[in-house]
Amino acid sequence: MPTTGIVKYHVKLKFDVDGLVEKADIIGAIFGQTEGLLGPEMNLNELQKVSKVGRIEVNVETKGNMTKGDALIPMSTDISTAALIAAAIESIDKVGPFPAKFGLVGIDDIRAIKKKVIVDRAKKIVQDWATRTISEGDEMLKDVYDASKPGKLTSFGKAQLACGTGVFDSAWIILVEGRADVVNLLRAGYDNAIAIEGARIDESVTKLTEGKRVVAFLDGDRAGDLILKELHGVVKIDKVLRAPQGKEVEECTPLEISEILKDAFSPEVPSVQQPVYSPHQSPHHQPQHHYERRNYRRERDPQDDYRTQHARQQESLQSAQPSKEAVAEDKAEILSAVRDVYPQINETLEAVVLDGSMNTLLKVPVSEVIKRLNSAEGGKLLVIDGIVTQRLVDAADKAGIEYIVGHRMTDLKKPADIRIRTFDDIGINN
Repeated sequence: MPTTGIVKYHVKLKFDVDGLVEKADIIGAIFGQTEGLLGPEMNLNELQKVSKVGRIEVNVETKGNMTKGDALIPMSTDISTAALIAAAIESIDKVGPFPAKFGLVGIDDIRAIKKKVIVDRAKKIVQDWATRTISEGDEMLKDVYDASKPGKLTSFGKAQLACGTGVFDSAWIILVEGRADVVNLLRAGYDNAIAIEGARIDESVTKLTEGKRVVAFLDGDRAGDLILKELHGVVKIDKVLRAPQGKEVEECTPLEISEILKDAFSPEVPSVQQPVYSPHQSPHHQPQHHYERRNYRRERDPQDDYRTQHARQQESLQSAQPSKEAVAEDKAEILSAVRDVYPQINETLEAVVLDGSMNTLLKVPVSEVIKRLNSAEGGKLLVIDGIVTQRLVDAADKAGIEYIVGHRMTDLKKPADIRIRTFDDIGINN
């Protein structure tokens, strides 16, 4: 194309010829059979002379007695003229003596393509500049921002106990009851918590806490009392903290967690520590227990005491578990809805309420679900990333909920018309 022309469009065409032809035959057909169709001002020869049409590029491929290929015409006309010329070329029905068919593939706006290339290049230039000229202040802000990010959830030992990444190098270890507690502490900025996952303490917890200071941060209920007794038999505990009475660690807000834990990591800790409760608890609500470290000698055999407590707790938990036959009777649409919702809320500490048609009515943090249940009129199914407690069941019953699913459940006296399941019950490995 003449140097004075500025290409605006690429007109792309393809062709099929029922015979053997060469590039020159195709170009001759394009010029010859469009001449005079659109008037002298749109003659391809004339348009080339005034730099409106560039050099036509043609590629041909022969197969048997057939010729196929494509053609590209660079143009600096307006889009209407380009479209008319493309339509004129499509009207070609012969190349030499052979029948032929031409078709438009498309018209590319070269300016738009160039703009994208320019913008992409500009972005790269800015990124390179920013990398080279980042200031000391920016680095400081980045350090502060990174410090505010929550830690990551991982696992420890053969039992794959949920924990924060900080447990491996921190001088302090926070023992909590379940994975949801670990996640909640991560959100509050504590990445050195590990879940003991039940009343029976895995031996890996004992190994992890050796040579470190240990804080037991447990739910403010009877189950927390039993787990604390079990912990004192196998782990050296430097400080005992509890969630507010009747509340679980996973239900505490980040502010509540910070208030409870703010004095836990002092340099000096007495050798024997009584349970420390949240400032939100009234003294008369605190369980009347005094637990000392593992070297405290009991008149009774401590192993018998632990076994008795553990057996009672396991009996209560087992009595709350549904049989396989009961789960098999659950409606398929409910089980399907739970499986759909699970990946959306897992490790988010959120709860979802669905109606009878399995449509979402409410999605809230676990800490707000009890007070928000009444606003979900028509709710039938509650799926929660946490523990199903008696308080939750009572509130759900008042709100008309018929089916609850969570990670695990405490000792429940559930209403007969509410079905309660864990994710494990319905085949979801959490």
